[in-house]
This record gives sequence, structure tokens and C-alpha cells, in this order.
Amino acid sequence: MDTAAPKGIGALNTRESQPVNTEAYNTANAKHCIRNNGTGGWSSAFLLLVNQGLATLAFFGVGVNLVLFLTRVLGQDNASAANNVSKWTGTVYLCSLVGAFLSDSYWGRYLTCAVFQVIFVLGLVLLSLSSWLLLLKPVGCGDGKQICVPATSFGSALFYLAVYLVAFGYGGHQPTIATFGADQFDESIPRQRNSKSSFFCYFYFALNTGSLFSNTILVYYEDSGEWTLGFWAATASAVLALVAYLLGSRAYRYINPSGNPVRRVMQVFTAAAKKWNVKMQEGEALHEVEGSESAIKGSRKIFHTDGFECLDKAAIITEQDRQGPADPWRLCTVTQVEEAKCILRMLPIWLCTIIYSVVFTQMASLFVEQGNVMNSTVGNFHLPPASMSAFDICSVLLCTGIYRQILVPIAGRLSGNPKGLTELQRMGIGLIIGMLAMVAAGVTEMERLKRVIPGEHDSQMSIFWQIPQYVLVGASEVFMYVGQLEFFNGQAPDGVKSLGSSLCMASMSLGNFVSSLLVNMVMGITARNNKPGWIPADLNTGHMDMFYFLIAGLTAADLVVYVACAKWYKCINLEDTDGDHEGGKVKDNSKTDQEMVNRV
Repeated sequence: MDTAAPKGIGALNTRESQPVNTEAYNTANAKHCIRNNGTGGWSSAFLLLVNQGLATLAFFGVGVNLVLFLTRVLGQDNASAANNVSKWTGTVYLCSLVGAFLSDSYWGRYLTCAVFQVIFVLGLVLLSLSSWLLLLKPVGCGDGKQICVPATSFGSALFYLAVYLVAFGYGGHQPTIATFGADQFDESIPRQRNSKSSFFCYFYFALNTGSLFSNTILVYYEDSGEWTLGFWAATASAVLALVAYLLGSRAYRYINPSGNPVRRVMQVFTAAAKKWNVKMQEGEALHEVEGSESAIKGSRKIFHTDGFECLDKAAIITEQDRQGPADPWRLCTVTQVEEAKCILRMLPIWLCTIIYSVVFTQMASLFVEQGNVMNSTVGNFHLPPASMSAFDICSVLLCTGIYRQILVPIAGRLSGNPKGLTELQRMGIGLIIGMLAMVAAGVTEMERLKRVIPGEHDSQMSIFWQIPQYVLVGASEVFMYVGQLEFFNGQAPDGVKSLGSSLCMASMSLGNFVSSLLVNMVMGITARNNKPGWIPADLNTGHMDMFYFLIAGLTAADLVVYVACAKWYKCINLEDTDGDHEGGKVKDNSKTDQEMVNRV
């Protein structure tokens, strides 16, 4: 070992040990990853919020009534239609990982958003044309009364191609646009750092504003048979979203991609495995690139942290590393190692959010089925059970305003944190409120069953008794999903920011699968010996309230595990790229965050 090498973690960088990955990664200063041809800020972020609202309106203009289109127009039975919608929804969320990977690795966020939005528009145009020219025959069919002519194989194939293009386009665009919006604010400026935190609240607000229009106006026209009008309206909204996005092209702040993160993480694990028997000597330095440069293109350095010590072996320099050309599969920098550690630390937090997604998915399934056997008439008007989700959306919009304008200032004065509450604290509160929503749904179901008249399909209980459970789910979203967006974006290393945002959608995808598995398991256990089970075809003979209470219990158990994971979690410790040094030391901006995390 070179005795002239300075001691201490991350200090080693001698002539004999040149920076690794010089061919695979550009070691330019992290500042240079930002092309400052745009100013960013709220003017650019506002266009992205408009884009998000219009794109969401277009997406839910298709998705909110897709199951009815499959049954009424394509003639599928309820089970097949529900299964096809589940596959389609799962595709949307899985495509978010594809968009995030391309964004972080190769294309950058601007190009990724643009490409996937073009695919989204093409899918909507094809959907509108195929339904108008091939499927909706005769005109006005698909309203639940007039039967459509059976679709041809070509028409059905064209329809499925269109809806999966919509899924691919929206799924790839969604996580990247959130991260691109956050990029418009410079974290080195305190005021913009606070604006970045606010952006995620407004982002979710814009999403629900677009969803509200789809779940009220478009759902009404499509339900009455005006499918072509609804699809063309969604297409027009997507085109406007793309135009709004392109208008800000000259003003956006752009951050270049950082290369394939999968390759970098695999290099860390491979290098650590190769050096499994190498012992870390006391006072020995780990490998890091000198000065403000980084071995990961366009990324700030990440300082060494305790934990996962076995991975530190990847940054130990051996005599073999000093001989011959640098091998990135044997020697990695501290920043590369810490990137892998950050991903590993986020995984337990992410896994704890899956149970919450199970709570969230009930709105589109069991809440609707529950409302379908309640009194849903208001005078002579029949209220569609699915339209009750409007109370969830209104709750999100209202609670977002209350949180930003009232709770943040009060919590900020009490905690000393300008954000009011940390992301981990907000996610914990979201779990608690989600659990209360399930309790409210269970109590409502108990009361509904008491008001069932033998031989009648609907209970005498008004459907408006479902409002509390919808409102509570909406309130929980403000804390959980906004907290998730901000947490995974803020704690993800610079090279995997979009992947962090895509974890929210991946959580929803797994939540759907876990919910389906839970229903099958419950029915397999409770429907034995000729018993109807908890969730039978005739809900009046079942006990769906017990299923709601089961989810509430699982959420409570998940909360306990989540609190333990949140206390264990260590915040990412990034280098201050503006060079805010004191006595030659880089300012550590993570201490305050870590202190707040420990209060969870």
C-alpha cells in the first residue's frame, strides 16, 4: 500500500490509482451535467403541472370506463373484462420502470417524456379511430341498452394495440415527468429547495384535478354511449398536454443521463464478491475520485456511511488493482458503493408501502361492489357507484390545500423543519389514515348488512354513507403518495432519480397483485363446507366487513414494521456541489434530515 496516500475514508487518489470507469463514465464536474440554457423555476414547473393534469385527464378518460367498453362493446363477460383491465393496469405501472430506466441511463428526462407522450397520443388517436370506424356499430351502441355488432378480429386487435400503446406511453411518461419537474429547482438555493418540496404536492394536486374531470364529465358521456366523443376528448387533452410540454423546451433545466445504473450496481456486488476475503485495515482509505469529479457521469459524490460494510470491500485497493489497467469489476469508488447502499436502504421502506396500495386499490373494486348493493337513488336519479370516487378526489384537492397552507406552517414552527413534517413521518401518517379508512368501510358494511331486507338486492342504507371511507382514503393519499414521491426522489442518488419516482407506481402494481391474492386466499379459507365466504357473489350473504377489518389489521402490523424501518433508515449524504466548504470540509447537509428521521 502506498504510504504516501492520505488516510481516511474517501481520501485515496494517487497517480498509481487512477479513477476507475474512465471509458464507461464521464468524470466531469457534477455541475456540468446541467445545461444552463434554461432557468427552470416555477414558470417551467407550471407547464409541467399543466401537462400532468391534461395527460391524467386523457388517461383516465380511457381507463375509468374500460371495463364497461369491454363488456358492452366487445361483448366480454364480467370476469374476462375485469381480468383484462387488471392486466392493462399492471402494464401501465410496469412500463413506468421502463421509462425510468431509459430516462436515468440514456435518453435523459426531457427526451424520455417527449417520446412517451408521442406514443401516448398515437395510442389515443388509434383508439378513437378504431372504436369510431370499426367497433361502435350501430352508432350509439354500448350504452347498456343497444347491443353492438360483434367486433371483427381485426377490429379487436387494433383496439388492443391502441390501449396498450396508451398504457406504454402514459406509464413511461408518468414517473419521469415528476422527476423532471423536481429538476427545475436548484437544491443549492434554499428557497428553491423549499419550492421543490411544494412541487410534489402540486403535482399530485394536478393529477387529481385531471382525474376529477374524467371521473365526472367523461364518465357520464361514455356511460351513455358517447364513447367516440369521450375518446376524442381524451385525445385532444393529450395533444394539449404535449403542446404545453414542448412550449417550455427553451426554459427547462436539463440534467443529462448518468449511464446504466444496473451495470454500476452489479459492478459493486461483483467487486465486493471478488474481495470477500480481503480485510479492511485500520486507517486504510477507500477509493474515490479526487476533487469535485465523480465516477458516475452527471452525479454528485456520496459520502461514506456505516452499514452494509461488506460492500465497502469493492472500494478497497489491493496490489492487483494497482497493476495494469483499472478494472471497474474489481475496484469501485465510494460513490458507486454508496449508490448501491442507498438503493438497498430504500427497499424496506418501499416494501412497507405495498400494504397501503392494497388499501388504495379497494376503491376501484370492493368499494364499488359495496356501493352497488346500497340505495343509490337520489330522487329519480341513479348515482353510479363508481362515481363516488369523486369524493376521494375532492378530499385530495381539499387536503392538499389544508396541508400546504395550514399544517406545514404550524408543524414547521413546532418541529423546526421548514417542510413541516419529514417524508417518512408523512408516509407513516398516511398509513394510519389508510387504516382508519378500512375501519370506516368495515363499520359501514356492518350497518349495511343490518338494513338488508330478505329477498331484496339493495340495502336500505344510502350510498352516501360511503363518503367517510372515500374521504379518509383521499386524505391518506396526500400524506402517503406525496410523501413517497418526495422521499424516493430526494433520497435516490442522482443517477437513479426517475427510478425513485417509478417506485410509487410499482408499489401500486404490487398492491393490485397482493389484493387479488388476499381475496383468493380469504375466499379459499372462508368458503369451505358450502359456506358463502366473506366476499360471495351475493354480498348480502357474506361478511365483507371482516375483510375490511383484516386489511386494517394488516395495515396496523405494517405500520409497526414501517416505524422500525424508518428509524433504521439513514439519509443519503451528498456532496455540496457549490463547494460550501469550511476548513477544507464539505458541508454535510444531511444531519438535520437524519435528526428528523430519528423522530419518526
